[in-house]
Amino acid sequence: MDGPLAPVLTLLPVLAAVLPAAGYLLLVRRARRGGRGPGWSSPRTAAFLTGCALLAVALLPPLAPWAHHDFRGHMAQHLLIGMYAPLGLVLGAPVTLLLRTLPAVRARRLTAVLRSRPLRVLAHPASALLLNTGSLVVLYCTPLYGAATAHPLGHWLLHLHFLASGCLFAWVIAGPDPAPARPGVPARLVLLGVAIAVHAVLSQAMYGGFGVDIPAPVPQVRGGAELMYYGGDIAELLLAAALVATWRPARTRGRRVQAA
Repeated sequence: MDGPLAPVLTLLPVLAAVLPAAGYLLLVRRARRGGRGPGWSSPRTAAFLTGCALLAVALLPPLAPWAHHDFRGHMAQHLLIGMYAPLGLVLGAPVTLLLRTLPAVRARRLTAVLRSRPLRVLAHPASALLLNTGSLVVLYCTPLYGAATAHPLGHWLLHLHFLASGCLFAWVIAGPDPAPARPGVPARLVLLGVAIAVHAVLSQAMYGGFGVDIPAPVPQVRGGAELMYYGGDIAELLLAAALVATWRPARTRGRRVQAA
């Protein structure tokens, strides 16, 4: 690609994967040496680094060049950037790590941001579902996909949206980090079920060519639809497993009375 943005866009894949991993490891080192609270969990570190590794796989060759001229490659990128990598990044609990390592004044500021009204609106389950899943309907059922992928900068804007909305949705559903007004586990399971249903309907419509606007050969579109259907199911099952793993059902009132 030629133009003034070419050097920046060339370096972005490496920076997007390396900088978060390096920053996270520095914070882990600080937390283990003298942060507030106990040391940091190795599984959390492994989850975050796995998310960074999945980002690298999605943004670097051989997948990245394939995605620029084949819709199946684009869909593989979408799954990695928008579903699999966010799960690892969110399970790494980066906000909790920040709260343990930042100076007290900055930690209080971050806490205030987490409790702010704009973030409450953004982190509302309906907002997360709309941005993560509803935007896919707009992307693939309107000329937006063709317009966005016609320019390298459009590809990067799509990547940014997939990553941000994927992290938001994973955080609302199963994130260990504190979230404002997070609903109970049953409500989050219903929300995840709606997302699964939308993904299934959209991928089937894509396979049949009903209502979608994707400028790609039919075999590519059908291959991408199959990736979305099966790959999305696996990612959502992993997210459901992460959610259920955090579930601590309250004891019934009868048992509490009997114990008293």
